[in-house]
Amino acid sequence: MSSDLNILAKSFKSLHKPHQPVILANVYDGISAKAVGSLPATKVIATASYAIAEAAGTVDKELTREQNMRGVEAIALATKELGKPLTVDIQDGYGEQLGGVIKQVISAGAVGVNLEDYDIENKRFYSATDAANRIKLVLSTASALGVPDFVVNARVDPLLYGGTIEEVISRGRVYLAAGATSIFVLGPLEGPHPGALTKEQITELVEAFAGRLNVSLFGRFTTKEVASLGVSRISIGPKLQFVASAAFQEEAKRLFNLD
Repeated sequence: MSSDLNILAKSFKSLHKPHQPVILANVYDGISAKAVGSLPATKVIATASYAIAEAAGTVDKELTREQNMRGVEAIALATKELGKPLTVDIQDGYGEQLGGVIKQVISAGAVGVNLEDYDIENKRFYSATDAANRIKLVLSTASALGVPDFVVNARVDPLLYGGTIEEVISRGRVYLAAGATSIFVLGPLEGPHPGALTKEQITELVEAFAGRLNVSLFGRFTTKEVASLGVSRISIGPKLQFVASAAFQEEAKRLFNLD
């Protein structure tokens, strides 16, 4: 099994190409995973912890490891026969449970993770060195399980908490040196497009990370616009869940003759 998973990991890693990014339409349960995963254009199945939390009846910052893994395992089971790489949003890795989490996601069939550098429980950033060591732990654990090409998308969050882009660049370079495949950066939460970066910020980060940048779409730019800036990975977070929820509500309104 591990050799098959590493083949998928290598395939996933190879899709990270500046200007020709891998595009991830993030899913959150078995139904959404099947719907997205069955599309020929879908090269990788990716989860979003925010959406898994909402589906579990909670919120992202209160999502437990157990709740997240239940969602992940359902997604993995629903898409197993598709034979596509699976990457999992494990938030901050759940503190000292990180090694166990990696064993669990690999057991479920995942070949990559998103890992944040903000410690949710203690409400503080890991130091850049500690965060880098956590990336190394992920990779060494995966390698010991036969997946040496495991993909880490390291999320760097200073801009979410009032930090500077210089801090993002400094941390991101340390994480790449530790073995991360790509760096995921969210912008400030205030403004008309919360979490979105500007084109100027994307361009600066692409240059700083040699294109090894993941940008999430927040309605500010199109996929083509972001790809043209040189990123190697694009995701959409919980957007599909928002769309599905609105569609459910509209259909229910028609059922109840509310329109």
